[in-house]
Amino acid sequence: MHRRVLLTTALFAAALSVAPAAHAAWPTDRPIQMVVPYAPGGTADALSRLIAEQLGPKLGTTVVIVNKPGASGVIGQTAVAQAAADGYTVLYDATPYAINPQLQKLPYDPQKDLQPVMLVGQTPMFLAVPKASPYKTVQDLLKAARQAPGKLTFSSGGQGTVQYMGAELFLQGAGVKALHVPYKSGGPAIQATMAGEVDFGFANVSALTGHVKAGTLRPLAITAAARGAGQHAAEGPLLRAGLARGGVFAGGLPQVPGPGRRTLVRHGEGGGHQEGVSPFAQ
Repeated sequence: MHRRVLLTTALFAAALSVAPAAHAAWPTDRPIQMVVPYAPGGTADALSRLIAEQLGPKLGTTVVIVNKPGASGVIGQTAVAQAAADGYTVLYDATPYAINPQLQKLPYDPQKDLQPVMLVGQTPMFLAVPKASPYKTVQDLLKAARQAPGKLTFSSGGQGTVQYMGAELFLQGAGVKALHVPYKSGGPAIQATMAGEVDFGFANVSALTGHVKAGTLRPLAITAAARGAGQHAAEGPLLRAGLARGGVFAGGLPQVPGPGRRTLVRHGEGGGHQEGVSPFAQ
């Protein structure tokens, strides 16, 4: 994980855009705010902190994580979309950025008000149940759902999150119904599944691996068409039914406010930073 983050950070710092020459020299002693539109404890929060830790020294400034959770990420997304495009505000978002526009009218234009920087990565998801759950397999879970339609419950970080979409695709593909119980973000949703407040939940493999190894959650399946390196049968069977292209994946995608094309540049060999215009500015 840390080797991937180091590589991502180097690319993030080295292959970024330049603004018009009218902008002032960047960076100054002013810190960069990296807004995470979810509560602490989830995958986006954890990865953003790892990236910020490495990114700050490479850019010669401080990168501060600011959590702005709520409304499936829309609150934090809107805050960045409305921020000045001066290179000091960055959004570290995940899959809901692409899902939300399909489900609701947003207070900003995702095509014009935010500009993607790069894809950090993607991860499959676990379908997991509490450790004391009576359901040992996916078939057990589906049997119970068919016997009592709409009675089983599942957690997510809110409508529009990848946890929600993963569960809905699974339920639709299997032809069953369950009750959605939304939480403020992915971290509280995972805690709710662990505590047995709900019957099951979907969450990123990276967020659940520690809980699975500790035995506090039981994985029933993994949403992937094939197993990746380090994955094994104890994590559950591959879950393809009803899932587009054989899997559901969560991704990380940093964004900056403001529209416009950018030219990719290098900030020196080996990821070294050259003083100049903010790569995050318009």
